[in-house]
Amino acid sequence: MKTALITGVTSGFGRAFALRLAKLGYRLIITGRRVDRLEKLTQKIKTDYSVDVLPLCFDVRDNEACRRAIESIPSDFKNIDVLVNNAGLAAGAASFDQSDLDDFEQMIDTNIKGLLYITKLIVPGMIERQSGQIVNISSIAGIEVYPNGSVYCASKHAVNAITKGLRLDLVKHGIKVGSISPGMVETEFSIVRYHGDEEKAQAVYAGLIPLDAEDIADALEFIITRPDHVSINDIQINPKQQANTYIAYRKADESLKS
Repeated sequence: MKTALITGVTSGFGRAFALRLAKLGYRLIITGRRVDRLEKLTQKIKTDYSVDVLPLCFDVRDNEACRRAIESIPSDFKNIDVLVNNAGLAAGAASFDQSDLDDFEQMIDTNIKGLLYITKLIVPGMIERQSGQIVNISSIAGIEVYPNGSVYCASKHAVNAITKGLRLDLVKHGIKVGSISPGMVETEFSIVRYHGDEEKAQAVYAGLIPLDAEDIADALEFIITRPDHVSINDIQINPKQQANTYIAYRKADESLKS
């Protein structure tokens, strides 16, 4: 049985990833900041899929908390085959001159530093075993920049650069490194970005049919189920109606899925 560690599982992509990998029979280490959601997801996975689950409640922005959590992993979970760096967020959607420095720091600390903290702790074991796979959850914002998103886009450009650099450094150790770069996906992402303003969050998806978390879980499943000699470097995935980060074809009637 393979073991996977997934960060940020208490909503959105992370929750979908955990359930999908449980369905595939993975032993899971799941992490998040919201202990109640973490406990409910743990119980659901055990009940529905009968796989071993280890929940770890901590904030990836805290390097020392990351270290303590990873060091606490018991021996039967230690050999991590797949690391999914999912924890991430966008905070704020104002132009740079009107934006909040606290939002900048939250995005940089979570999207970049949190990913680095966890990866730095997991990679040595993969190198020792000369095998493993890392999948970083990036964004179309890591490929193209859009108005009012400079720092979020910068953080995801960094994720893409780190992914490519890791691939160069780890290829000699038999470790695969890839990423998923989604476009518009309807999860809690926009609610977080707009600091709880649900009306603004819903407006992001007006007139189009966005992706959902299951679409992104499909991409993850594809990446990790390829034969050993195949490495998927990146999957960029958009809704049909989205051409790039800022051009989308919006219809007045979005009720029918074609």
